[in-house]
Amino acid sequence: MKKALLVVDMQEVCVGEDHADFFQYGDSLMPAVNNVIDENKDNIIVYIRNIMKKGMINKFAPFQAYEGTKEIELEEHLHVISENIFDKYKGDAFSNEKLDEFLRANNVDEVEIIGVDGGGCVVLTALGASKAGYKVTVNTKAVGTMFKEKEKKFRNRLIGRGVKFV
Repeated sequence: MKKALLVVDMQEVCVGEDHADFFQYGDSLMPAVNNVIDENKDNIIVYIRNIMKKGMINKFAPFQAYEGTKEIELEEHLHVISENIFDKYKGDAFSNEKLDEFLRANNVDEVEIIGVDGGGCVVLTALGASKAGYKVTVNTKAVGTMFKEKEKKFRNRLIGRGVKFV
């Protein structure tokens, strides 16, 4: 069986030079993420992009990231070493069934998750991966977290499901 690295939401809108003011992850996140990507070059690397659907609710969000805009693109300094890119419209990357199909087709049984946000899409993806039966590790060295309270809430739940935090 194999391991896959899931790189979550490392997009222009979140971590790019002109990122939305809403996101404040600091300068150390990108080097940490790139280091983990480089360390996993022999594993399957999957990039996840979050895309918003146009509608009344998202119109008032503190940032916009719609299909066809620069905001949804992977950040220009991110080490992109595979063409495995999956889009999602919800926090959990496993809400895109094609991700699970791809991982199973490649005999993946373990996922390591990095990216943003440790109190949002990263922990929701970890929960989705756990529910789908994968062995899950969240590599906190390469996770940006703005939503600390949500991260604490999810961490205990995930640890109870066997998810490791390193």
